[in-house]
Amino acid sequence: MIEPLSRALFHTLAASETVKRLASRYGMREGRFARRFIAGERVDDALAAARALAERGIGCTLNHLGEAVTEAPAARAAADAYARVVQDAGEAGLACQISVKLTQLGLGVDPAACEANLRRVLDAAGDGFVRIDMEQSRWVDPTLDVFERVWQDGHRNVGVVLQSYLYRTADDLARVNALGARVRLCKGAYREPASVAHPLKADVNASFVRLMQSLLEDGVDPAFATHDPDMIATTRDHARGLGLPPERFEFQMLYGVRRDLQARLVDQGHRVRVYVPFGSEWFPYFMRRLGERPANVLFVLRSLFHEGRG
Repeated sequence: MIEPLSRALFHTLAASETVKRLASRYGMREGRFARRFIAGERVDDALAAARALAERGIGCTLNHLGEAVTEAPAARAAADAYARVVQDAGEAGLACQISVKLTQLGLGVDPAACEANLRRVLDAAGDGFVRIDMEQSRWVDPTLDVFERVWQDGHRNVGVVLQSYLYRTADDLARVNALGARVRLCKGAYREPASVAHPLKADVNASFVRLMQSLLEDGVDPAFATHDPDMIATTRDHARGLGLPPERFEFQMLYGVRRDLQARLVDQGHRVRVYVPFGSEWFPYFMRRLGERPANVLFVLRSLFHEGRG
């Protein structure tokens, strides 16, 4: 009962224009809680965060925030915004990757237009890499279909995210590995029914380990998105057993989360990349992400606790 109520509260806050205006006025100031996990509202804020990460030997993936769009002009505007992000990062001398959600590019409005928008982003990126984020389970098939079409048409600067909590992911991973495309593996943050996703954390972790092993053995430049020290240690052990050096795979984390662990992995010779969200739509994003799984609130608080102890 508590979880549905808290989820409803977060979604109500996300939809409130009054709260959003107050948050936009105060929440992005230095020292505020949200600023710890969101780079800021402007591209310059994101590039400053990327530059600071680069100075610590950490890579960056930029995500221009925006919720699922409901109109074609908004989807095209999102593609234009990503094209500008790519250009601005290049002019700043930063080798940033970018991450896009296909519903932001119009997947729920017009799949053909969404694909055209994605191609425009890929063309703008040139040799830069674009990662397609995975969303709720109902978007997995449409997302993979669009991804595979652009891949088959010769775009090699694109990869995809897969989620270990979905039962189907082993088959999806085999499909993407067969293409020779790059995968970021994460556990999954959306609330899903037990009919499509593992409800227990132990089963999600076990699935992550199986998929991680498959990626290290058969994948191309795999990335593992986790802040879990046990999953990181297990990944390192399996890679070591396969004789893979640290530069053959990458750990990825969220901006502002477990910075102590990020630094430790870099010191140990591992590649680390941080996902940096930014944009004026940070407040709805932040609230809805917390609302999708209220346990995410505890996750953020635990991160702050562990980093403080470190």
